[in-house]
Amino acid sequence: MGALAHLLDFAGWERAQAESLLETARMMEEVLERPMKKVPALKGFTVATVFFEPSTRTKISFELAARRMSADVVGFTGAGSSLAKGESFKDTLLTLQAMALDAYVIRAPVAGMAHQAARWLEGAVVNAGDGRRAHPTQALLDAYTLLDDLETLEGRKVAIVGDVAHSRVARSNAELLPLLGAEVWAAGPAGLLPERLVGARLTTDLDEALEDADAVMVLRLQRERMDEGALPSLREYVAEYQVTEARLARAKPDAPLLHPGPMNRDVELEGTLADGPRSRVERQVRAGEAVRMAVLYHLLVGRAA
Repeated sequence: MGALAHLLDFAGWERAQAESLLETARMMEEVLERPMKKVPALKGFTVATVFFEPSTRTKISFELAARRMSADVVGFTGAGSSLAKGESFKDTLLTLQAMALDAYVIRAPVAGMAHQAARWLEGAVVNAGDGRRAHPTQALLDAYTLLDDLETLEGRKVAIVGDVAHSRVARSNAELLPLLGAEVWAAGPAGLLPERLVGARLTTDLDEALEDADAVMVLRLQRERMDEGALPSLREYVAEYQVTEARLARAKPDAPLLHPGPMNRDVELEGTLADGPRSRVERQVRAGEAVRMAVLYHLLVGRAA
């Protein structure tokens, strides 16, 4: 494949392309370890973070990533914007484009919005989460974090546990991790599993998913997206699907534990595990900056080359 034009999902990606981006992220992390955490790689470029949905980690991470490489950053949130006056998503984006921006990091509540934006806009588009569909930079930082512990994902079993049906993180990881050689299992109650998840094996048996897993990723219960009746009672969910010390013992002894956040402690994950030696939650946050630096670099420098 040629230079990366957009990052919308991993459809059509090749393994070498993913590995190249993760290798660039390693170099970016070296930049972040310096006393002066800044390079001029994107000097003269302008990156817009366009968030039609609330975000803390992703928005701040992208803005820091752009600034670390000397790009100018424009931040937009839907709240208080002309959308409240009836302006369409398209006209909002075209207004931003008129300001001669180079890249658009877009989060939207509707699946497919980033794909549509890539048709409307001349600059590079990064999908920072669209409905339930995809969150590719989260999957990249998850893979990056896992490689710290596992060195390779070839032949590794990764268990994803929780509200899989509503999770764009699960969908992107199910696309990316098998591309890097992993075997992905997704477990949860029947009402919180999709009919099909490309790249993953689905099961309602949590023990089966955790058995000999090389890594475990726990997902938040997205009650704001659920239809009534999709979730058994919270007490029942905790009793049967909460990842606890006892259940995690089925995984390999040093299996890292991931969570994309935000976390509901003592609901999907036993609180002590969140702060325990297996937890890689803080590492995921740190990895996000380096990975997003790499994404912006590949998009903007690769496109300009």
